[in-house]
Amino acid sequence: MLQKKEYEVNNKVLLYCRFVIALAVAVVCGLAFWGHIYPLHIFDAQFTAALQSGIVSGLGLSVVLLLLVVLFTLLFGRIYCSTLCPLGIYQELLTILFKPFYKKRKFAVQKHYVWAYTLAAVLFGTLFGGTAVLLRMLDPYSVVGNAMSGAIFGLGFILALTVLVFFKKRFFCTNICPVGAILGFISRFSLFKIRIDADKCKMCSLCASSCPCGSIDFKNRSVNNETCVKCFKCLVHCSHGALYYGLPKAKKVEFNASRRQIIKAGLVLAIFGAAFRGGIDLSKKAAAKVKQAILPAGSRNAADFANRCLNCNLCVQNCPMKIIKPATAETPFVHLDYNGYFCDYNCHQCSLSCPSGAIEHITLAQKQNTKIANAVVDEDMCVKCGLCAGECPRHIIIKEDGKYPLIRFDECIGCGACAAVCPVKAIKIEPVAKQVKLY
Repeated sequence: MLQKKEYEVNNKVLLYCRFVIALAVAVVCGLAFWGHIYPLHIFDAQFTAALQSGIVSGLGLSVVLLLLVVLFTLLFGRIYCSTLCPLGIYQELLTILFKPFYKKRKFAVQKHYVWAYTLAAVLFGTLFGGTAVLLRMLDPYSVVGNAMSGAIFGLGFILALTVLVFFKKRFFCTNICPVGAILGFISRFSLFKIRIDADKCKMCSLCASSCPCGSIDFKNRSVNNETCVKCFKCLVHCSHGALYYGLPKAKKVEFNASRRQIIKAGLVLAIFGAAFRGGIDLSKKAAAKVKQAILPAGSRNAADFANRCLNCNLCVQNCPMKIIKPATAETPFVHLDYNGYFCDYNCHQCSLSCPSGAIEHITLAQKQNTKIANAVVDEDMCVKCGLCAGECPRHIIIKEDGKYPLIRFDECIGCGACAAVCPVKAIKIEPVAKQVKLY
């Protein structure tokens, strides 16, 4: 009796600890996306953001974080999906909200379809090929950021996902999410798993009915740890001590790949290779369609930025001047809009916020010396008031009495402060083909 009570207490502690961590992550995510604070760069550890940053920047912190996620998954399974993924946390909150409706229905064991790997191979293949334009449409981190910034695509996605969770619980996590497919495959080889002690199992089905992923087949006393997101709800519902999370009690069976599994793996690799080649072509096509736009300092050029930006809109939400705008049909990536305002010379919050490497992590001094645009004076409109010269933070506008202001082109970074103060809108800010460091 004492042993059973200890078992129940340990499982509840495991569940509550995991839930508290997930709740803390949700709070930090919300504050960051709403532009209040960004004290913990938790998004740097998001799988796709870290991978993209590693591809763009090479070896560095992003690669270390990515390897830590992989290592953590190898040890503990897909616990990332229930603690660090903002979309996973959102779905968990939905399952709690819909719980009264779930009691009225029976959910069968969810199949794990091969299309999950096929989709992941296509999306990550094109990412390695040079563009994130496809992946950001299904990447959980990108979608959440898109939605929390009020973008139509993100809100529509979240609405559709809410309906899917109502009918299929976490089907997105088990059979659609590209990140989930990768982490699920890694979880097949994890050390710690949800396991069933066949000698203690009474086949009561309580564990299966509580599983949001349909990962438990109580009739065959098996758990699909590939789809299991380690929410630990099943553990607290088992009253017989048959379920446990940990190492196997018996000798581990060696992995034996069947001919069918090998064929599937070969097909997925072939699809990844084709997607990689297609990604190269797609990145070129995306770059060719991109019109010049003013981008945050550290974005290099519009063509590269269009293929690297995950459209998470974290920079949009954290810009204190509110000049960074979400993607539009005209400009399919975040960009600067100086309509009524300008880029603060003493701010580089967008660089600090971007986790994907689309915007380089540069210092304030580097930002202040990066040309992102050019200021041009329309002499037909200019009234020679000289306000622009007094407002320029770099003091590179020369204004002599009775003459038009002269902007030193080689020193202008295009911050837009001069245009914002011009009473007759005689100064235009024009994008540059490629950002240039002036020092």
